[in-house]
Amino acid sequence: MTNAEAIDVRYSRISHLIGLKRYKEATEEAEALLRDEPEDDQAYALLALIHVHTEQYDAALHWSSESLKRDPENRLAWLVRTNAYHDSEKLDKALDAATEGMRVDPYEPHYYFIRANIYLKRGRYAEAKSYIETALDIRPNNAAYMASLSYAEALLGNHAASRQHAREALNLSVESDTTFLILAWSAEQRGDYEENLNMLKEAIRLDPNDKQIREAYMEGLQKSYKMYRILLAPFTLFKRMKPWQVLVIWLGAAIIFRPLLLIFIIVYVLTHWLTKLLVHVKLFGWSFKK
Repeated sequence: MTNAEAIDVRYSRISHLIGLKRYKEATEEAEALLRDEPEDDQAYALLALIHVHTEQYDAALHWSSESLKRDPENRLAWLVRTNAYHDSEKLDKALDAATEGMRVDPYEPHYYFIRANIYLKRGRYAEAKSYIETALDIRPNNAAYMASLSYAEALLGNHAASRQHAREALNLSVESDTTFLILAWSAEQRGDYEENLNMLKEAIRLDPNDKQIREAYMEGLQKSYKMYRILLAPFTLFKRMKPWQVLVIWLGAAIIFRPLLLIFIIVYVLTHWLTKLLVHVKLFGWSFKK
């Protein structure tokens, strides 16, 4: 076996350990490789990938930078860098990294998926849908991408198309917590609260330790109470409006309907905390120990 072949075997070993979520062992293997090959750009990129998975984004950015110093076109390093910025909510930097990554590797669908996620967060739903469709053109059997298309259609008000894409996503994969989480968002946007909760149950079954999934599940249980959903409706509507429109409505309501607005706020706050208490009791009983 040549030295290059031996290094490839070590790459595969590290990637396999990452896939198994055995991050400590993967880190040890990557660090051992770097001791033997201190200028190996791919070893730095793999170390950066481990840190993204463990949500250590500053470290991921550091090691991806070390990789790119040695090879400015390392594909994995750009992909990791894009994910690190996206997951740490540095969205403008994520877009910049994705642009550079797409230059290096134009057929990597995850860049289009990341751009779509950012545009969904920013209310640019039609653009997001276009990027998701491009990702699916490259990788048509990806369940998470199909689930995101379902979510984009739901946000655009195309509920029939959203439900169709949700069914297609489930046919592609039934064991992906990410897919179930996105399908839960899609169902909630359509007002399908029972399906929303079912999707969240599947997501938390697959990854009970994921903070985002746990929080979404708790919120889903809260929204299973009809009174809470009714009071939440105005806030859901505001999410679709521009900031100045929301400000004008709130100022108008404060001037014209001040007593009713105060009553609404009081009832909303009480309902929010009451449903939160009911969810806690349902899951954990009357114990409030941390």
